[in-house]
Amino acid sequence: MKLQRNVSLADHTSLKAGGPAENLVILDENDSLTDVIKQADRPVRVLGFGTNVLVSDKGLPGTVILNQSGQIEVGDNGQIKATSGAVWDDVVRAAINSGLYGLEFTSGIPGGTGAAIAGSIAAYGQKVADTFVQATMLDSDSGEVTTWQKDQFDFGYRSSSLQQSDNSHMVVLGVVFQLQPDATGKLEYESALKAAKDIGVKPDTLDNRRRIILETRRRAGSLLSDMNQGPWTAGSFFKNPLVNETQVDAIIGHDETGISREKLLRQNVIHGGDKTRVSAAHVLLAAGFHRGQTWGPVRLHPDHILKIENTGTATASQIYDVIREILSTVKQKLDIELEPEVRIIGEF
Repeated sequence: MKLQRNVSLADHTSLKAGGPAENLVILDENDSLTDVIKQADRPVRVLGFGTNVLVSDKGLPGTVILNQSGQIEVGDNGQIKATSGAVWDDVVRAAINSGLYGLEFTSGIPGGTGAAIAGSIAAYGQKVADTFVQATMLDSDSGEVTTWQKDQFDFGYRSSSLQQSDNSHMVVLGVVFQLQPDATGKLEYESALKAAKDIGVKPDTLDNRRRIILETRRRAGSLLSDMNQGPWTAGSFFKNPLVNETQVDAIIGHDETGISREKLLRQNVIHGGDKTRVSAAHVLLAAGFHRGQTWGPVRLHPDHILKIENTGTATASQIYDVIREILSTVKQKLDIELEPEVRIIGEF
């Protein structure tokens, strides 16, 4: 365990912004997350890999724990067990290497396994909730360790019960998934099918499916390895909102892809929504924002408008001001309440 004091969190988040942690603990492979939490100065936050957060410039009091190492175990019965600090993509690769289906469409999603559960991740037709069985949980207030079953997480579109304020003291320690030796779904998402056609690969094996998804994410600028030199991003910043039927056509009318209304709505169903959950990207376009739009060092990605980027020197406050402008403009022009997918942590 490495303990540091007053360390900038900008170096530990994918947005490269944010103030100092009063105490920063970096876990080693053999450290016990439970023991570290019990001994840490309060309040305690488990940050993981920092790939889906915006941390205040004012920093965070108490202790921030970087839980970035873990173990993965593949059982004979198709079950995979992983500790919360295990890299999510390592879990996916372990499943693929073991000939198990159910996680391969989530290849390349950055972050840890604990964050994958808390955020209820989903991609290209697969949801982490589809294969989730149970998790070992720590009550960081009482120190009690319990097992939560799937129904206790109340998984929804990019949501789980762990996002509720009354569960902020609960920490994921370990997770169990049940996978299958045969394919559990088809690849239907338009951009992935196009990538598959372009590279001449059929989604008929686990390895091929992973290759297609990684190529699709590469084209979308969604591979963390592509952001080593900046600009920096936390990925898609807003959840796809539910809208009423009368708003659908007005929003889709601003799309620039030429894809049909029916196909656009189908893509949202595949991505974990339903026929009235439209792409937040289309919402931003309909509200008058445009790809590549800049506010000083803050930019909307030139191709993928949902990615808010730090082009080099942006502070967390500057990024936060852009978020507020987007939220208020969308509300004013379209009467739609957008919700950030990225966690906003600290005082702004």
